[in-house]
Amino acid sequence: MEKKRILITGAAGFLGSHLCDRFIREGYHVIGMDNLITGDMNNIAHLLKLPEFEFHHHDVTKFIHVSGHLDYILHFASPASPIDYLKIPIQTLKVGALGTHNCLGLAKAKKARILVASTSEVYGDPLVHPQTEEYWGNVNPVGPRGVYDEAKRFMESITMAYHTYHGVETRIVRIFNTYGPRMRLNDGRALPAFIGQALRGEDITVFGDGSQTRSFCYVDDLVEGIYRLLMSDYSMPVNIGNPNEISLLDFAKEVLKLTGAGVKIVHKPLPVDDPKQRRPDITKAKQLLGWEPTIDRAEGLKMTYAYFKNLPREEWTKQPKEFINQ
Repeated sequence: MEKKRILITGAAGFLGSHLCDRFIREGYHVIGMDNLITGDMNNIAHLLKLPEFEFHHHDVTKFIHVSGHLDYILHFASPASPIDYLKIPIQTLKVGALGTHNCLGLAKAKKARILVASTSEVYGDPLVHPQTEEYWGNVNPVGPRGVYDEAKRFMESITMAYHTYHGVETRIVRIFNTYGPRMRLNDGRALPAFIGQALRGEDITVFGDGSQTRSFCYVDDLVEGIYRLLMSDYSMPVNIGNPNEISLLDFAKEVLKLTGAGVKIVHKPLPVDDPKQRRPDITKAKQLLGWEPTIDRAEGLKMTYAYFKNLPREEWTKQPKEFINQ
């Protein structure tokens, strides 16, 4: 029997590489695609020797060609951290718009089911808490975060248009803060930033007074939720995340305790449009997918810290890549 084939864009990224692992384990032939602007080949190096995996170095904002049949497409190509999308705003918008358009066109041509990776950032700085899928959001389209937020909002819109107008089988996952091995220490998000500073012996930076909240989901839980959503028959957006909410100040204290670093917490001004609270309502995921997270934060943090601690020391101090806007 011929293996089912899946295309995963953003395959060399944090989430994309874990999804490649999952679908290899499920017996699929996996086609990974990435332009490596924020991805890292080290994340998928262990897969390159496998006959059931192939890698295409390609920018999905350009026409996508994949020979043979495709059963599924997972579109995860996008910068996903502030340090990235503030440096490459044009590419961030292009991958959300042109990249999604190209992936949807491929799904239509191949008669493949496609799942697109949206984000809790579509809710902006929410006025509703916790956030349900029916909430339309509070987003500043011309603020510094707008390039990411609006790219994802457009992604959802064009995905639904292909679903309703062309009959393409589509799925939309709204991903809340996720963490785990293969995150980049320099990507600007809270967890790797805190751990990176602790490893380097630097004071841990908390923006504002630290009362803003986040809800952190371990990557294995997220991948399970994505897998179940892809295999479901539900086409509207679904929140996947951990509803266990914590303030960033308390989170920094947890990281400090875990690492045992002899540093202190320092405060810096809050960035523009930084969401004050973030917590998913996962009622739909529970009811439709039978999914909820199973890995608690203490366990997930231990596994993530062990990964970062075992990286070569030069990784602890590596600076973000330089980007050229286009």
